[in-house]
Amino acid sequence: MVNRNAFKVTVEVLVEFRRDGVMIPREILWIDENEEEIRYPIDRVKDVRQAAAEKAGGLGDRYTILVNGRETYLFFERCVNRSGRVIGTWFVERRSA
Repeated sequence: MVNRNAFKVTVEVLVEFRRDGVMIPREILWIDENEEEIRYPIDRVKDVRQAAAEKAGGLGDRYTILVNGRETYLFFERCVNRSGRVIGTWFVERRSA
């Protein structure tokens, strides 16, 4: 059995909230195996849709983004409890577990 959590990597994301309520991710903060921070500016958001994370499991908002000219997915998983300051978490799928 495949451990789906091995593919799910929670990341910090710098986000712009527009006046109309649209949430636009602008930068991903990645912590590498040496505990060093690497910042990846998001060149462009190509698409946003509700979709499943195939490797990591779960359902959320899947952002198709360009980072350094390369297309990848960034997921926003909404919190079930809608009260309080936590509205959800961002994650990416690890390429291999």
